[in-house]
Amino acid sequence: MLLSRRRLLSAGSTAVLAGAIGAPHVARAQKAEFTYKYANNLPDTHPMNIRAREMAEALRTESGGRFDLKVFPSSQLGSDTDTLSQLRAGGVEFFTLSPLILSTLVPNASINGIGYAFPDYDKVWAAMDGELGAWVRGHIAKVNLVAMDKIWDNGYRQTTSSTRPIANPDDFKGFKIRVPPSPLWTSMFKAFDAAPTSINFNEVYSSLQTKIVEGQENPLAVIATAKFNEVQKYCSLTNHMWDGYWFLANRRAWERIPEDLRTMVARHINDAGMKERADVEKLNASLQGDLTKGGMTFNKPDPAPFRDKLRKAGFYTEWKGRYGDEGWSILEKYCGKLS
Repeated sequence: MLLSRRRLLSAGSTAVLAGAIGAPHVARAQKAEFTYKYANNLPDTHPMNIRAREMAEALRTESGGRFDLKVFPSSQLGSDTDTLSQLRAGGVEFFTLSPLILSTLVPNASINGIGYAFPDYDKVWAAMDGELGAWVRGHIAKVNLVAMDKIWDNGYRQTTSSTRPIANPDDFKGFKIRVPPSPLWTSMFKAFDAAPTSINFNEVYSSLQTKIVEGQENPLAVIATAKFNEVQKYCSLTNHMWDGYWFLANRRAWERIPEDLRTMVARHINDAGMKERADVEKLNASLQGDLTKGGMTFNKPDPAPFRDKLRKAGFYTEWKGRYGDEGWSILEKYCGKLS
């Protein structure tokens, strides 16, 4: 059953308590053979962390205490770029990361984030659970990381601002917007004549609060759980890209796990990812009303002029060249002709 919004936003503390109560019992039964760390950049109350804690408890139970997964939300182990380095070195065994940030290491990973490519979730999941996702995972494997089969949902990204709503492409001109450290994001907003600044997620709130940037872009679930509405007045439902989270493992750490246990761990990770997808969908459906009550002003611009602006600026042609004909043809198989 899908979780209610209230439960999603409040279950963090109860899940932590349940873990604290249940874990010692398992530990007494059998000392864990594998104690692995899982890091992410999202707030403790985000569906990703609620489902991750449930997953960790299920793994302890089903493995009879052999496998103990420690969850570290809210960039506790470092920024995205720092944690990616730790993952590669083996200091962190698991990490969920946006494909667009992963593209600093695996350039082709960002292909799902092409601006205004996917019109709806049906196209997203067909592509990412199908040929496009498999193509990306193949490239991830080349850098000695393992990506689980099911990508987790972050959502369609929306634009928030402290100064003005974004109603058409011209409103982006000169707009100081925070973007994650990824070439694709910077390229897209430069095509809109904006002024993008790369800032790690754990520094976004303070950057908005101190007006280093005017705005940022994230899915509604992140805007709400990170409380960006406290420092942003406008939210424009631009839906300019879909973003997810690959659940990544350090290959050496992954292959140390015996095959039977590894199969169980992968199953629980993928099952939790599917539940998180449903949670985010339900949460996003209710959050606009909540954020409006909290003082945010919403507008929903027509996507067509934004797509035309990217096409005229040569954005699609440039990125087709970067990904190559094979990747681009797989993308257009699911979302239609772009360039």
